[in-house]
Amino acid sequence: MYNRILIATDGTELSDKAVRAGIELAALSGASVVALKVVSHYPRSYMEGTDLQDIKEAKRIEEQWTEQAQVLLGGIKNLGQEHKVSVTPEVVHSDLVAESIVETAKKRDCDLIVMASHGRKGLQRLLLGSETQHVLTHSHIPVLVLR
Repeated sequence: MYNRILIATDGTELSDKAVRAGIELAALSGASVVALKVVSHYPRSYMEGTDLQDIKEAKRIEEQWTEQAQVLLGGIKNLGQEHKVSVTPEVVHSDLVAESIVETAKKRDCDLIVMASHGRKGLQRLLLGSETQHVLTHSHIPVLVLR
């Protein structure tokens, strides 16, 4: 059915449900998994929505976010081992989350993307956008969205 599944996570409770479902699907189909966490860059100007930060402090914060991502992906790797699924963790640094998901799936030769939808509606969706919607409209491989 599937050979390699990319599971995108942001560490939220809803995303954790998608991770579990993706691992279970990989176990059923004998697929391997690429577990992806996209880490955004720390804003460095008023225009990006924060106070000006010392470059060293911004770098320290980004390193902390990267470490947290690695811990999160380590947990997914352990879950994969419990289900006898090979999991390759991958951290990507980018402010373009959806583009990073699609590009990583293509680069890693994945044949399915699994991710969560946060179910935003109305004005909130318009203002915040939807990474899931962007992946759905720009991916050339199937996307399984879980709620």
